[in-house]
Amino acid sequence: MFEKDAQGDHLHPDTLAIRAGHQRTHEQEHSEPIFPTSSFVYESAAEAAAKFSGESPGNVYSRFTNPSVQTFEARLAAMEGAEACVATSSGMAAIMSTVLGLLEAGDEIVASRSLFGSTVSLFAKYFGKFGVVTHFVELSDLESWKAAMTSRTKLLFAETPSNPLSEIADIRALADIAHDHGAWLAIDNCFCTPALLRPIEHGADLVIHSATKYLDGQGRAIGGAVAGRADLVREVHGVVRTCGPSMSPFNAWIFTKGLETLGLRMRAHCDNALALAQWLEAHPGVERVHYSGLTSHPQHALAARQQSGFGAVLGVEVKGGREGAWSVIDATQLLSITGNLGDLKTTITHPATTTHGRLSDEQRDTAGITEGLIRIAVGLEHLEDIKRDLSRGLDAL
Repeated sequence: MFEKDAQGDHLHPDTLAIRAGHQRTHEQEHSEPIFPTSSFVYESAAEAAAKFSGESPGNVYSRFTNPSVQTFEARLAAMEGAEACVATSSGMAAIMSTVLGLLEAGDEIVASRSLFGSTVSLFAKYFGKFGVVTHFVELSDLESWKAAMTSRTKLLFAETPSNPLSEIADIRALADIAHDHGAWLAIDNCFCTPALLRPIEHGADLVIHSATKYLDGQGRAIGGAVAGRADLVREVHGVVRTCGPSMSPFNAWIFTKGLETLGLRMRAHCDNALALAQWLEAHPGVERVHYSGLTSHPQHALAARQQSGFGAVLGVEVKGGREGAWSVIDATQLLSITGNLGDLKTTITHPATTTHGRLSDEQRDTAGITEGLIRIAVGLEHLEDIKRDLSRGLDAL
C-alpha cells in the first residue's frame, strides 16, 4: 500500500498524498497518466477468460477497473490508513453503494440527525421504500445511539464535523457501540479529510468521501469514495461493478492531483477559518458561531483530541432571521453564493432554503437549521478581504 519506505518506516500522510498509488508504466512517466479508455485488450482468449473470472489480476472494463481510478483509490486508502478503497461517481453514490452492498430489507441504520439534507432523504425516503429503516439520533448523545440499537442494526452512520453546525462525533465511542452490537461504523470524513482526521484510527470500519469537496479543492469535478476494511469495500465494489455509479478516469486523475496539495490546503483553510470565526463571534450582528475550533464550542476538547485541525466550515447565526441572513448573503461582492464547498474560493449559502431546503420544517428544527443560519466555507483568499466582504451586510444588521 506504499505506507512505508524501504527501511520500513511509516510515511507521513503528506508524503503518501504525493507518492502513493502510482505504478509507473513502461513509459516511465513522472506524473500520473490518464487512461481514457472504456475497455482493454488481451493477448489471448485464455487471458481474457482469466481476467474476467478474477483468476488473474488486470483490467476488464472501465466501469469497475481503470488504472487512473485505481491510482486514486490506492492513494486515498493509504492516506486514510485503510485496507482498500473504491471510487464512485459522487459522494451520494458512495453512501448509496455502501448501503446497497452491506444491508438488506429488514436491516436498520442508526444515523445522526445532523446529516447533509440529501443523505437524510436517501436514508429516510429511498432506502425506507426497500425495507431498510433508519433511526435518527442526536450526534453527541451517546445514550440515544445506544437506545436506538436493536438486533437488526447493521450500520451506524455519522458526519463529523457535521454540516453546517460543526458538531463532533466521538468516533471511538460510536465504534464501541457499533461493535458491541455486531454492527459497522461509517464516518463521512468530507469536512476534515485524512489531512485532519483518520477515522479508522479511532475504530471506524468505513470512511465515506465526497471527493468533489476538499479532495479536489478547486471545484472541478464530481466524485466520491469509500475506504476501509477490505471485506466491506469488496461488497461496495460489487455494487459499483454491477450498478455502474463509477468514477471517470479523467475525474480520478483530477482528484489524484488534488490530493498532492491536500495537507497544505487544509492547514491554510483551518487558519483562515479559525481567525474568521473569532472575528465573527465578536461581531454585534452575529448571535452565534458554530465552529469546533472556538473554545466556546461545547465539543472543542473532543475535536482537539480527535483531529489535527478544525476544518473550514462555519455555521453563523445572524440577527433578523431569514431576512437578516439573506441581506448578509446578498451584500457580498467577493464571496460565491453557492451550495457547494471545498474550493479555494470562499462560499456562502442559506442552508434552510438550499442544502437543507428539501427537509421538512420539523426535520430542519430538529437538526438546528434555523432561518438566521448562514454557512460559510472559508477559502484561501486574504482574510481581511473576506472580513470586509462580510462586513457589508453584517454592519447593516
